[in-house]
Amino acid sequence: MRNFTLTRYIAARFLLGIITTLAVCGFLIFMIDLVELLRLSGKYGSVPALTLAKIAALRLPAYIEFLIGFAVLVGSIGALLFLNRKSELAVMRAGGMSVWQFLGPGMLVGLLLGLFAMLVYNPLAASGRDQSERLFAKSFGNDKNLLKAQGGGSWLRQAGDDGESIISAVAAAERGLKLTGVMILSYDRDGHFSERLDAASASLKQGYWEITNGWVSRLGEEPEKFDTYLVSTYLNPDRVQDALGTVYSVSFWELPSLIEVTEKAKLSAEHLRVQYESLLVRPLLCLAMVLLAATVSLKSFRSGRIQTMVTSGMIGGFGFFLLSEISRQIGIAGLASAWAAVWVPVALVLVISTTVLLHQEDG
Repeated sequence: MRNFTLTRYIAARFLLGIITTLAVCGFLIFMIDLVELLRLSGKYGSVPALTLAKIAALRLPAYIEFLIGFAVLVGSIGALLFLNRKSELAVMRAGGMSVWQFLGPGMLVGLLLGLFAMLVYNPLAASGRDQSERLFAKSFGNDKNLLKAQGGGSWLRQAGDDGESIISAVAAAERGLKLTGVMILSYDRDGHFSERLDAASASLKQGYWEITNGWVSRLGEEPEKFDTYLVSTYLNPDRVQDALGTVYSVSFWELPSLIEVTEKAKLSAEHLRVQYESLLVRPLLCLAMVLLAATVSLKSFRSGRIQTMVTSGMIGGFGFFLLSEISRQIGIAGLASAWAAVWVPVALVLVISTTVLLHQEDG
């Protein structure tokens, strides 16, 4: 009973530290995003403040999802420093507990939080992100100047009954089903250029793109205006909704079937595979962040250099996230398998953190 009470106390400290970190970061992100939306509204068109706040609130869970690993690291450091400053860790050690025993509750919290983030939180965040994209497109999508200001755009090479085509869109909504600011380069079945389409919008239907309000240009002919134009495609609107949309609006449960159908459509699915592996590795990532936090938070305050150790831990954490992002981009580019690009950095920090803790505790 006594061990259970102590375990629950330590776990509560870890959970409180992680939730506090997420709450602070979430508030800052929401305010920054809201200010940016207010700037866009004032520059490109008047949008009600309540609508802007709703867009920011719907996008917030997806932004917070990026910070889960960071929050576990910072929250764990804070929890261990709190226990250390009050000499509670020293009392636990004097009572015969090893480092692995009082780290156990924190590791369990990390694992459970990672599982919750993967199985429950991610689908909710993806749904919110999808709704925010629709609301954003509805509020701002009709303004050409705003569309130009967004920059970048999306590109897709696809095939259909009439041949291949390349689609460019300034903005995508409903996970790629609705496009705004569209340019299409069409090729015949022999691979020769046939025509160019410039249109205000496009919608993905069953077996074709429905292009509205634009112009079609062919070699040696004058451009012709059209109200509706159809371009064939093998993309399935019920399944391949991420071809031009953002991968972060697709939930963990949808990704396996989406990967399968995307590959059947002869599209690159590497970004989807990397996202899926990133979600699968999340419990292990949270566990690794608890161990990394322990390497810099267990020394006694009387020994000094606590600030130096904590700073080193934060630098190590940022270095890990930078390495993970570089590895992730390598996986998306197809230069390494998706599982290796995602799992290797996490496995590396696990091995290093465990080695450092064994050296600190057992010499």
